Amino acid sequence: MKKRLTKQEKTDLFLKEAINKMFEIAGHDVTFDDIKDRKDDWYAQWEMTMAQNNEWKEWGIQEIKKRFRYNKIMAEKQMSMINLMWGLKFSDWETLT
Repeated sequence: MKKRLTKQEKTDLFLKEAINKMFEIAGHDVTFDDIKDRKDDWYAQWEMTMAQNNEWKEWGIQEIKKRFRYNKIMAEKQMSMINLMWGLKFSDWETLT
């Protein structure tokens, strides 16, 4: 019989997949395993556009709703926190403001 994952293990697995998806959408050849032990500001060394960020957030919201059975508002809040903590900086911020 397969062991059931705890909520923390599910969260850790989702976070790893979300970071991998962020790098994939942004077009960088980097994975979670490349940055997991880094203590520097790795998130500022790569960039993504705001459109890529929106695509990543939409993917994350849908995954959170499916995996954790959150409603849309809670999923958006969780994905916003993930974006705040681990999201890449924007390459086109100045052109949009």
